[in-house]
Amino acid sequence: MSSLFIGSKWKSGLVRGCAFSVLIALAFGPASAQKPKTNPLTPKSETKTITSTSSEQTGKTAHELTETDLRAFLEGMVPLQIAREDIAGAVITVVKDGKPFFAKGYGYSNVEKRIPVSPETTLFRPGSISKLFNWTSIMQQVELGKLDLDRDVNDYLDFKIPSTFPKPITLRDIMTHTPGFEETVQELFVPSAKDLTPLDQYVKGHLPVRIYPPFTTPAYSNYATTVAGYILQRVSGEPFDTYIEHHIFQPLEMSHSTTRQPLPEALQPLMSNGYNVASEPAKGFEFVEAAPAGSSSVTGADMQHFMIAHLQNGRYGDAQILHPETAQTMHTRQFSNLPDMNGMCLGFYEETRNGHRIIGHAGDTDYFHSDLHLILDAGVGFFISYNSAGKGETRAREAVWHAFLDRYFPYDPPAARAQPSAAADARLVSGRYLISRRAETTILKVSDVLGETKVLSAEGGKITVDSMKDASGQPKELEEIGPLMFRAVHDQDLVGFKRDESGQLVLVTDFPVFVFQRSSWNQDSAWNVPLILCVIGVLLLTLLLWPVGALIRRHYGKPLNLTPQQRRLRLIVRLACLFDLLFLLSLAVFFSMAEKDIGVMSPHYNPLLRIIQIVGWLGVLGTLAAVYNALLSWRDQSRWFWSKPADTLVALACVSFVWFVFTWNMLHWSLRY
Repeated sequence: MSSLFIGSKWKSGLVRGCAFSVLIALAFGPASAQKPKTNPLTPKSETKTITSTSSEQTGKTAHELTETDLRAFLEGMVPLQIAREDIAGAVITVVKDGKPFFAKGYGYSNVEKRIPVSPETTLFRPGSISKLFNWTSIMQQVELGKLDLDRDVNDYLDFKIPSTFPKPITLRDIMTHTPGFEETVQELFVPSAKDLTPLDQYVKGHLPVRIYPPFTTPAYSNYATTVAGYILQRVSGEPFDTYIEHHIFQPLEMSHSTTRQPLPEALQPLMSNGYNVASEPAKGFEFVEAAPAGSSSVTGADMQHFMIAHLQNGRYGDAQILHPETAQTMHTRQFSNLPDMNGMCLGFYEETRNGHRIIGHAGDTDYFHSDLHLILDAGVGFFISYNSAGKGETRAREAVWHAFLDRYFPYDPPAARAQPSAAADARLVSGRYLISRRAETTILKVSDVLGETKVLSAEGGKITVDSMKDASGQPKELEEIGPLMFRAVHDQDLVGFKRDESGQLVLVTDFPVFVFQRSSWNQDSAWNVPLILCVIGVLLLTLLLWPVGALIRRHYGKPLNLTPQQRRLRLIVRLACLFDLLFLLSLAVFFSMAEKDIGVMSPHYNPLLRIIQIVGWLGVLGTLAAVYNALLSWRDQSRWFWSKPADTLVALACVSFVWFVFTWNMLHWSLRY
């Protein structure tokens, strides 16, 4: 599944979670390899200049934003894009000066029946953009005095979030994605409506571990958002879906929008199909268990009403869903990783670009991919959604959004001044970094093996960040524009570096919902990946040579001169190698299954996971036999000399296997993840 926010940045559990599958594919050959997908860690291309910039200042000519010009511009870009990327359909709506300005559907909501996308009636799944309905509702309750943004959320709950750190979690922490939870993906999506459980059961049954003190480290959390929705339900006295209908959708005249699952009967015929690619069959409706984090289905036209309300500080027509000062507070920065880069507002995050302050949110399910942007100082809102993942060769919606900005709000970044420390700083920051939004104590920790972001120093004191690529798919070069602050050459993408409380470097992008922390020595993929590949190679070779050696000895009439005890020990060592390989392969297959069917990420499959772990434990126990066999081999003077290093190599491979699986929690007893 996607990460619901994924914000297109994450297929958190599965794109990174299936990294281990890719790792095994490297060892077992291309037959098991998966098609590469867009890197979920790619930061958004935002820059932190917030003063409005005129065309005279940039040297570029701004096109007048008229409906006619915009229609012609998008008509020349979007149809070609969706055809190239094998996308079924898309919708784009724009608002300006408090009114709907542009609405257009492209392609098909149903490819098989050739039903075109309608901005007025076709429902799309905006994923984590749904969170904005939740956050707006929370602020309504703050206005009523029923909620306090800085109060311990345990005061609003009928269960207790453990006091792992001295400071309790507050709603302000949750709305800025700094509550400090580790990532959890189990049952974030479920395969069918019958698998959905009430909100209270979900939040009580999926409580993740707190791994950061609150308001210190951004780590995007669907779980925390769902807790906020549960709090909304408790303090308002209305079920979550009902509250959103009564206090968001009805006053904003969003008559074709809902958070209910399955869809109300009247809306079912209007729902767009979801596709992996348009040339393949349609997929089923995606059921979001963590409903407040991303369960809504909306039309592009309805999203215009919501954008207008926020651009007008809570007002839409005669309806005032938020007091102006409350809306302004929602749009104001609350938390930042670095002062000169984008920060978190309350629910919204900053996306400042092209000289204008922009706030917004992205959202993804497996098949729907959406962005909402509000250019506050220009009074313009922009919503775009696709009903297909597409080929993943480019980030389609970002390309359209950036082209829109460059056409109507052109901007040239100021020239970078040479930094005398550039070369030294580039070397300093080079290395591997782990995303803060990660599993740390569960079996999903193994997803970080290939989930690291790599920073490399380049010629001339520049750096590259492997997850930041240009339109051709090549890493962008970034030059230093200030102390440990880098900007993409001829572009606006920013990255900065700071040190945490322990003195370790932290990579900060202009996508403020997470950061990247320097990998510790034991988690550095620079040697972890070669290590496990070597282990797999030794184990495979040992098993392959087992029957081959027997056939060769039989051919030449050279039987093994081993005692019964030695034969048993030799058999146990080979079985240990087999169990090690079966464990790694089985876990890789499990993650691959989950990538294709999110229903696998369910407690229903825990028995299968436990069986896989039992195989792993047999391999771990067999390591004792491998080490013992190697020791006996060196003591036995009658053994063939080359068998001694061979037995030692097998023992080292088994020991390395044990170290690897325990470092990455692969045999963790708890199957909550």
